[in-house]
Amino acid sequence: MDQARSSVPPDNAHHVLIVDDDQRIRDLLARYLTENGYRVSVAENAASARGALRGLAFDLIILDVMMPGESGFSLAQSLRETSQVPILMLTARSEPDHRLKGLEIGVEDYMPKPFEPKELLIRMTNILKRTKSSVQSEEVRIGPFLFHVRRGDLRRDDEIIKLTERERELLRQFVMNPGVPISREELAGGSGGAESERAVDVQINRLRQKIEIDPSNPVYLQTVRGRGYVLYTE
Repeated sequence: MDQARSSVPPDNAHHVLIVDDDQRIRDLLARYLTENGYRVSVAENAASARGALRGLAFDLIILDVMMPGESGFSLAQSLRETSQVPILMLTARSEPDHRLKGLEIGVEDYMPKPFEPKELLIRMTNILKRTKSSVQSEEVRIGPFLFHVRRGDLRRDDEIIKLTERERELLRQFVMNPGVPISREELAGGSGGAESERAVDVQINRLRQKIEIDPSNPVYLQTVRGRGYVLYTE
């Protein structure tokens, strides 16, 4: 994964992930969106996108349908199992069945290639306005703590609780699925393997140290035997 670096948007700017195997499109969009105030990361395929999503939180994903290896449809469907991050799909094909398939998966919008960058920007703005009131931009209470999902801030009264990027991402996954068990594999970003799942266990234990009164007897972030972990919010 590479990132646009032509300018430095503010830290609170919307962060967009562009997933497209065409480097020309990645570079064009990264430059254009950065110039229009967005923070931008790019990925050349689904595997690279999954790596980015494991370490960072995004406000919007621009996702190409036709890519070598895993398709955009497959990636979008997988993401919808654990995340409600808005997705705008791009495709060189404009057949109605492709558009319907994307909308059935749960993507927010769909644009055929070629497209005008300005139109894409307008569609992005509209998507972000529609989702502004969703959980991704709201504060969620976890016992005595208040977690701002989009910013990744965790507070207890006036005290800011320091979180790593991975801990922020885990909390985002949990608060978007309150009361729903999430498997270790899903929390690991679908990478699987015992090593990845052990890493999730370590991160969960560290997170409990920060949000539980008694981490050995958790109230909010609980283990569901055979299914993974679940977060209970107020």
